[in-house]
Amino acid sequence: MSDLVTGADGVARCAWAGTDPEYQRYHDQEWGTTLRGDRPLFEKMSLEGFQAGLAWITILRKRPRFREVFHDFEPATVAAFGADDVERLLQDAGIIRHRGKIEAVIGNARLVAGMAEGEFDALMWSFAPAAHTPPATFAQVPAVTPESTAMSTELRRRGFRFVGPTTMYALMQSSGMVDDHVAGCWRAAA
Repeated sequence: MSDLVTGADGVARCAWAGTDPEYQRYHDQEWGTTLRGDRPLFEKMSLEGFQAGLAWITILRKRPRFREVFHDFEPATVAAFGADDVERLLQDAGIIRHRGKIEAVIGNARLVAGMAEGEFDALMWSFAPAAHTPPATFAQVPAVTPESTAMSTELRRRGFRFVGPTTMYALMQSSGMVDDHVAGCWRAAA
């Protein structure tokens, strides 16, 4: 796989963005852009957990429905979900119907809702590396780092689920804690 792909618009992007317009939009406008706040990071953590074992484009295409049924991932609202909500969500073909992942999002929401405002954001960003060298090639992009492992370990210690080190590194990439746009991508070091 080449490290870059040039779209019909003549723009060089990380190859994973491919030619799908939604993937390109996500690459150009969201991935690697600094994301702050308890609710946005809770949403990102939830969607990354749903993505485990699936292609991210699947999550992007289902994201509007996820946002609808999880009330824009407002932690206090999701924290109030009960067994009836789990059953309702398991019947919704617009999302990933995985009981463990749905229950993890609800349980994780309870943990975030129990924190002081800004505490979850501060916790997540406390694991961002002090220095990060953007990769020249995809071969240099890790799946796991000491920081993502430490983040995963601390979140699990606190009771969070579906927060493995690979999933947490994906969150670090997508939320701008690290910049993994490869050399030659228009977003690299932007």
